[in-house]
Amino acid sequence: MTDAFRVDFVAGVSPDKWARRWERRVADRALELVPVTADVQLDALRAAEASMALVRLPVDREGMHLIPLYEEVPVVVASRDHVVAAFEEVDVADLAEEVLVQGPDAVPEWAAVATPDARERAAGMPPMTDAEVVEVVATGAGIAILPMSVARLHHRKDVVHRPVHGVAGSRIGLAWTVEDPDPGIEVFIGIVRGRTENSSRGAGASIDADAPRASGGREASGGKQASGKEASGKEASGKEASGGKGGRQHGPGRTLPQRGAAPRRGGTRNRRRGR
Repeated sequence: MTDAFRVDFVAGVSPDKWARRWERRVADRALELVPVTADVQLDALRAAEASMALVRLPVDREGMHLIPLYEEVPVVVASRDHVVAAFEEVDVADLAEEVLVQGPDAVPEWAAVATPDARERAAGMPPMTDAEVVEVVATGAGIAILPMSVARLHHRKDVVHRPVHGVAGSRIGLAWTVEDPDPGIEVFIGIVRGRTENSSRGAGASIDADAPRASGGREASGGKQASGKEASGKEASGKEASGGKGGRQHGPGRTLPQRGAAPRRGGTRNRRRGR
């Protein structure tokens, strides 16, 4: 029996629909999906334990082919009673006095606008997993800035997330090693790119694992992005915004805006589509 075709994937990526297409098209080879953390997302590839990996960029591309697929929207995650919950979107400059529980190096755009006190407190945060970060945020100890897909993956009833402007979005890509001759690579590329089963480049109803690859990695140019349907961050997440109560103090000398009220000029912006 042919060995399974292993694809690693980082948190926030949902490869299930690609797995279903593989199962329909490939009759004689199983697809193995293995979740990995971002800090080791290429390790199995380099060790020849995985054939491909769905990774969060940037990564070390030495010896790798890589196709960028889509960009994730960054969001700020805060406790449900935080002022962030009153808005549909925020700007990173409005988070200057908040403590980033991930540490200042995790989000350089935040570190560039943060107050000295906020940066110092953020620098004292211990390393944490994404799930632990969200758990700490829920206590009100600070905020986090994560890809929307990761925030949704670890969502809790006691936190909210809102799109944050001024922070670069992270990108998801499909990677494989340049020397790997596995023909399953070309089939999986075709599935991810949405080629039809009868396409001359996407056909793969049966795979001989010992056969040479036809393309020699021509897909590695990375010029086109996948369909926008892959980008989970397009929807507005303002459904959790609440209204009603008046202003209250948050930190020394700051009066928070009234929940549900329009943001002040130059502060947090409640942007509407088309404006």
